[in-house]
Amino acid sequence: MLEKISIPKEVEEIIEKLNENGYEGYIVGGCVRDILMGRTPHDWDITTSAKPDEVKNIFNRTYDTGIAHGTVTVILNKKHFEITTYRIEGIYEDYRRPKEVIFTNHLEADLSRRDFTMNAIVYHPKDGFIDPMGGIEDIKRGIIRCVGNPDKRFEEDALRMLRGIRFSSQLNFKIEDKTLEAIKKNAHLISYISAERIKEELDKILLSDYVEKFIMLYNTKISNYILKEMDQCFKTEQNHPHHVDNVGIHTLKAIKAVDKDLKLKWAMFFHDIGKPESKTTDENGIDHFYGHVDKSVKISREIMRRLRFDKKSMNHILKLVEYHDEKIEEDKKSVKEFLYKIGEEVFLDLLKVQLADAKAQNPKFYKEKEERIKNIQRIYKEIKENNECFNLKDLAVNGGDLIKIGIKEGKKIGKTLDYLLKLVIENPKLNKKDILLSILKSKL
Repeated sequence: MLEKISIPKEVEEIIEKLNENGYEGYIVGGCVRDILMGRTPHDWDITTSAKPDEVKNIFNRTYDTGIAHGTVTVILNKKHFEITTYRIEGIYEDYRRPKEVIFTNHLEADLSRRDFTMNAIVYHPKDGFIDPMGGIEDIKRGIIRCVGNPDKRFEEDALRMLRGIRFSSQLNFKIEDKTLEAIKKNAHLISYISAERIKEELDKILLSDYVEKFIMLYNTKISNYILKEMDQCFKTEQNHPHHVDNVGIHTLKAIKAVDKDLKLKWAMFFHDIGKPESKTTDENGIDHFYGHVDKSVKISREIMRRLRFDKKSMNHILKLVEYHDEKIEEDKKSVKEFLYKIGEEVFLDLLKVQLADAKAQNPKFYKEKEERIKNIQRIYKEIKENNECFNLKDLAVNGGDLIKIGIKEGKKIGKTLDYLLKLVIENPKLNKKDILLSILKSKL
């Protein structure tokens, strides 16, 4: 384990200034953990014995970040650094935030109220690491362990349960047995946490390298309180030639297979969530899921509203779920019609969704499905290289041109443009202003 680590000169300067003025100062939390693991920290948090007002007196440029909880942000060389006073916390009344915060001069008292041992390590450029909770050893062993009594930690802040699972999925660490049992015991407390905070943690789990650990939400019963619809997926088998896993495991494999883009990750999460409500079994014992797409769209919309998704992301994801099972024919006309129908951005994401879905199904059929999708990608590329028209924006005529030849404004303009676009999709050579207007004049 490292004895001396490299930290930004601004952080060293902050710690030096605190020390010169008679106060303790250390870097703490995630940045220390990341360095010990050979990762690059994104943020540098500093903890100190100085009270917020004292921090503000020492540094020229500061602003209050969470002054009630002892946090002040210092600006040095246009960079922002959060400095938080050592504190102990009063009674937690809402399973999220303490009723009161009491500042203390004792570092260990501050560290003893933190969530996990791996986040309760501090470092000083001269003194090195201070680790009263045994976090360094837990990092070496790849263990997530609560500081002190795990039941108490989760009763103080129920979001810590979800954070523990998120850290496990990001770092591939094992949650220590007592901590895991406490999550199961206190899972119901997650109901007290806001939808926004829950979504923030779920986003990070879905983007993690070990997203398969999402199943811990099911195993600990947390998903029963925040994503009960997903619970049913882990209970729904798929006895079908094209599948080898239950719906839940297939979904996790599909999430893992798709690009690291949040909208794509959520699209894979939702794409089959309607299957449990759609399952039927034929006389040969084969399972079918007729109508699962419509049910998936409906359930996805309900969950996204519940988790406070932004409208733009929600609409994009819903389109991907709606068309994820749609078969696009391998010819230019079909590809262009589909491009017009759902838009270019959704179309390109849809191909990624369909490829990830295929990867998560029976591997026996993957090559055939992959080749079909690659063929559609080649057709799309050719359409783009040839500048072939597949939307109204690239049509050689517009509404103004139609009005000039006597077509009245209103719905008829839109219908006429759609008619011309269909002609052009079938025959790209027709996409010239004089040709299209000539066609219309002959019809008029």
